[in-house]
Amino acid sequence: MSIRKKLGIDFGNIDPITTREDRIQYINFKLASLGLPIYRSDANNETNTYFIDLVDDIIKDYKEKKRMVNVNEVGIFKRINHFFDNYFNDSANPPRAVDGSLTLDHYGLAREMSLPPDANTFSNEYINSYRIKQGVLNNPRNDRRTTEGSFHIVEGGLAVPYDKKAVPKEAFLKLYAAAISPPEELKLLPFTINQVEAAKTFVSLMIKPLISPKVPGVLEEKRSEILFVAPGSLISNLDFIESVFGNMGDPSFHSNDSGMDVDHWSGHTGYILLAPHLTKLTKKELGLPHFDQATERQRRDGMCYQKESELYNDGNAFKLTCRDKSGVAVTLIADNYFGYSKKEIKTQISFAANLFGNVEEEHAGGTIAYPQRNLGIHYNAIEDNSLEGYCFDEVVEKYGEIMDLQEERYGIDKQNKQILYLPENIKIDLYKNEITWDYKDRVHRMKLLPDYFYVLPNGEKIFIEKHPEAPVWKLIGGD
Repeated sequence: MSIRKKLGIDFGNIDPITTREDRIQYINFKLASLGLPIYRSDANNETNTYFIDLVDDIIKDYKEKKRMVNVNEVGIFKRINHFFDNYFNDSANPPRAVDGSLTLDHYGLAREMSLPPDANTFSNEYINSYRIKQGVLNNPRNDRRTTEGSFHIVEGGLAVPYDKKAVPKEAFLKLYAAAISPPEELKLLPFTINQVEAAKTFVSLMIKPLISPKVPGVLEEKRSEILFVAPGSLISNLDFIESVFGNMGDPSFHSNDSGMDVDHWSGHTGYILLAPHLTKLTKKELGLPHFDQATERQRRDGMCYQKESELYNDGNAFKLTCRDKSGVAVTLIADNYFGYSKKEIKTQISFAANLFGNVEEEHAGGTIAYPQRNLGIHYNAIEDNSLEGYCFDEVVEKYGEIMDLQEERYGIDKQNKQILYLPENIKIDLYKNEITWDYKDRVHRMKLLPDYFYVLPNGEKIFIEKHPEAPVWKLIGGD
């Protein structure tokens, strides 16, 4: 897959020489191949009909071959469904990943389909989209959110942290069933919204975020895989996601199957389903217990009701994750806030990074910084106030086993001979390339060498470093 298709480096054009009419025809072909209504403009209706009629046999052939292949047994779909089978093995009807969706097989289609070709606006209760001079502006109903009370995790997998809300498996099954059966108006595709017969569908996008970067000669890069699915009217959310994380093509193609690329797949799978309508469900219809029958944690987390009309999570936005140590994470996002979608992908990157090991995701913590200072050309440990209260004898007492102690009163590290442990009364002269110290009424000398580290009793290390441009050296001290 070309970098242009993955990342859309021309900001919306699938290819610089591809016209907007070409993209519309391509989208119509995809819609027709799924048996969905196509876009028909008054000006080009005859052209659109002619094109679809021209490739009608190809469309029929594609439909027949797709009918004969169970997409649930292919690639990422198979791994998601296998996870569902294992996690809900006590359920008569375990969940299944959404199939038969309109696949965004390369960058730019989501942006084109977020508005009708013959109009400059699209609106519903969750999104307002506008065609402006710079391109397309997608404005979700909420452009900021609090995270308080929004993180929910299904019981039965990895332990649920105390600051997250624990959700019973039965409630997740009912929430997932509602997520894959949204109101019909939520599945309306903006691209065909002005037609007498509009297309109603789910839209899907596959991304493969980086988990571990390539280390030349040591390790190939490792990526996880995430399938992101949204109802048709919320396709603008996928436009945002692919603009941040790229587009890795049709997940049903074997060439895009991470499981066939063992050298670069991290072994982790994600599945995210956008379902903002879930905030309208009541706790009772999700099978949550009455307050009197609830456990202490259920009462604390609000996973019970006192009035039958109480909405789940008080009707507020939330995201519910189901995951275990197998490395699969499934998340329902009950909101159309773009930030929730991006943050959930970052969360799944962290999840994969933690399980993969030996890598850190940027949310894993802050940077460990070691301050350094330029010591100039001379250093006198006796005059340096930082060594007050430290002595070499104490270092030998505590850490003598890691060094070979020399008669001249310094130590050589046993594992790395270029690390030397020096006494508290050293003097360093960069011009002479010399280190001196007094011991037993004698002055002892040592040559100051590049690529060597001289450790003082207070733990500070000193080394010499060449200026990156000028032909001069300097003494560097640091923790």
